[in-house]
Amino acid sequence: MATLELQGLTKRFGEFTAVDSMNLKAAEGEMIALLGGSGCGKTTTLRMIAGFTEPTAGQILVDGKNVSTIPPYRRNIGIFFQNYALFPHMTVFENVAFGLKLQKLPKNEIRERVEHMLALVKLTGMDKRYPRQLSGGQQQRVAIARALAGRPAVILADEPTGNLDSKTSQDVLSLMKVTGQKFAQTMVMITHNEEIAQMADRIVRIEDGRIVKR
Repeated sequence: MATLELQGLTKRFGEFTAVDSMNLKAAEGEMIALLGGSGCGKTTTLRMIAGFTEPTAGQILVDGKNVSTIPPYRRNIGIFFQNYALFPHMTVFENVAFGLKLQKLPKNEIRERVEHMLALVKLTGMDKRYPRQLSGGQQQRVAIARALAGRPAVILADEPTGNLDSKTSQDVLSLMKVTGQKFAQTMVMITHNEEIAQMADRIVRIEDGRIVKR
């Protein structure tokens, strides 16, 4: 069974069709790059999967369950953004622990998970620092740790290396692949960068809201 499946996913804004009957299956632990230029529909697709935009038609399945009409926090999906979206007034530890606290996990389990994730992204010992005290690459690693800590079935990444230099981008993407495979999490990232897309397991090219190559 595919971890993530899109069935006839469509989004119209008035007479404009942003995403047109998209069908896609993503396997457990697979990393997929949605590649395309500005306005091709890749961001709208990601927002529908995340639950931020309601589809006009079609279904979104996560682990075989239709999540198209349920709120984002119940979809078992993690997401991180190009701008990191870290809480500036929280430490690294607090940022990574934020979602776990919302899940009302025991304090000991939260600490164990956060420490494990920080070790995985090579930020051990930086738990008391604030985002302003970190480099761009380190901030992105915190964002990855936060997205992974809740152990979602699917991770979505919106231009995850857009603010990073080439070497740091490769390091971050390699980390994403390793962690995704380790926890059997499907990853879907959107990008307009051909070089970045090549690091994914599979490239899905989108033009005018349609998949033209997969």
